[in-house]
Amino acid sequence: MYRYFNLKEFDSPDEVGSGGKMRAEFLRRLDTARHISQTPYVITSGFRTLAANDDLIRRGYKASRRSSHLLGWAADIEATNSRTRHKILKGLIEAGFNRIGISGAGFIHVDSDPAKKEAVWLYD
Repeated sequence: MYRYFNLKEFDSPDEVGSGGKMRAEFLRRLDTARHISQTPYVITSGFRTLAANDDLIRRGYKASRRSSHLLGWAADIEATNSRTRHKILKGLIEAGFNRIGISGAGFIHVDSDPAKKEAVWLYD
C-alpha cells in the first residue's frame, strides 16, 4: 500500500494494530516525503491511544492533551544528527507538510491535522 511504511510502525505501544487508525491522506503524504528525502524514516510515535498519551504526560514528556497523534494525523520521526534532520525536513516541506516540530532530543514531529494552523516549533 505504501512504498516505505507498514501500518505496524504506527501502532500505539498499548494497542496492537492501532496503526490502522492513521489517516490515509497523512500516510500518503508521509510516504511521498520519505521518497523525496531519500533517507529512512524511523517512526518513534504514530497513533496514540488516550492512555498512551496520558502516560507520556505523566512521565514529563511535552505531549499535548489535544495531540494530533490521537486522531491519526501525526508521527514523530527519529532524527539524531543534522544531516538526517536536513534530509527529513526537506522531504516534509516539499511534500506539503506545514506543521513541524523539531526536537534537539532526536526527533521531528510532523502532522497535517486540518483543525490546526500551520506552524514550526522547537521542543527544547
